Amino acid sequence: MLATAGMLLLLVLLQYPLLGLLLFAGVATAIPYSTVQLGLRTTLSEALLGLTWLGVLWQTLLGRYRGRLRWLATERALLTLMLFSALPFVVGELVIAGPGSGLVNWVRWLLNLSVLFLVPLLLPDERSRDRLLVALLLGNLLMLVVSIGYFLKDRNALSMLPLLTMLQYAHPEAVQDIFSGNYTRMASPWVHPNLTGGALALFIPLALFYGWVQQGWRRWLGFAVALLGCAGLLLSISRGAILALALVLLWLSARKVPYSGRIVGLAVVFGLLLVACYPPLQERLATMFSSTNASTEIRLDEYIRFPEAMAAYPLGIGFKVDPPVPGSGLLGISNLWLNYIYKVGLPGLLLFVLVTWRWWHETRPRGPIPSITRDNALWLGSGCGVAAALLTGFFDHYFSFTNVLVALFFLLLALNLQQARAHPEFAGSQTSPRTNPS
Repeated sequence: MLATAGMLLLLVLLQYPLLGLLLFAGVATAIPYSTVQLGLRTTLSEALLGLTWLGVLWQTLLGRYRGRLRWLATERALLTLMLFSALPFVVGELVIAGPGSGLVNWVRWLLNLSVLFLVPLLLPDERSRDRLLVALLLGNLLMLVVSIGYFLKDRNALSMLPLLTMLQYAHPEAVQDIFSGNYTRMASPWVHPNLTGGALALFIPLALFYGWVQQGWRRWLGFAVALLGCAGLLLSISRGAILALALVLLWLSARKVPYSGRIVGLAVVFGLLLVACYPPLQERLATMFSSTNASTEIRLDEYIRFPEAMAAYPLGIGFKVDPPVPGSGLLGISNLWLNYIYKVGLPGLLLFVLVTWRWWHETRPRGPIPSITRDNALWLGSGCGVAAALLTGFFDHYFSFTNVLVALFFLLLALNLQQARAHPEFAGSQTSPRTNPS
């Protein structure tokens, strides 16, 4: 039955690959790590992404997407990073002993990055982009309603374990260990509370600005995701994500975005009310930057010992295992940027920095933002989400090599690029050629 359903879905997506991207957006935000067995076990999200690419390739052979993908600076930088990653992959296969499949992990990571190239092919107009935004926000809304509902019912993260088991989440023993580690932090389909915080930091700005410029049920959808997302962020008690969003709000205020000061004030009031009503949040925030906090101590140890990992693996450990390497006696690293060095070496980090720099060079605001319109709401919301995700990288590594979340990160980055290129009057460098199709 699953094989028959899969074949029918493949036939549909070969004709309508946009549907595959919409399904990916909804599934990846609602149940990101639900798995299916397709010869090998993979997430449903990545399976949909792979089927979408099959549809795109088929339609490309029929000449449908001719001229839509432009290889500009950011795309070229990302392609260079993807090609370079073959070297750490080969090195890791030769020097790392572990049970994982380096080839499968590498291909999955490349598939996640490839979302950047799907956006210009499948979302050429405002109508298709709106469909994607609705799919993203509906997936987030479902995830938040389920997660907050489970948590308010029992105040115990372990209560969600049966649901995730039913959704075929891999390694239920690891999921149970994460939930039981601190059961007072809200559980979600993203499993780890810090991963939940990172995902919410990515989408809260997008939801806020989307609701700002819409009417009817779309307006309520955007504001519901933004409000519930803030509650979920605080209940997950992800310190890095909370701080990242606070910095983004302050940046919006500095850019004189309308009502940004009021948003900062409302966020402070809402946060204080939730903190006052939830003692575990009080305790965690009280020790947020304390050197005696267990989590902080572990991260300090990771930074102190990170040069050992660089010296042991100058070209990175590749894709067979995640840091730390089993039996090496080394520690992992909770930092997006340093995790790139750990996995693909210093050249890999420099290429990722090049990708982010070229993205920022193309999409940064030209000046103050005097009003929010339908044209700049998507650009501003997606840009703030990407910026918040990058800021969380100083505290967590999830936006570097964590499957599905990386794909959503590059999906928003691509939307931000597309909107900035369509409206050069409010984004980009004053001197850069904005319409160069090379």
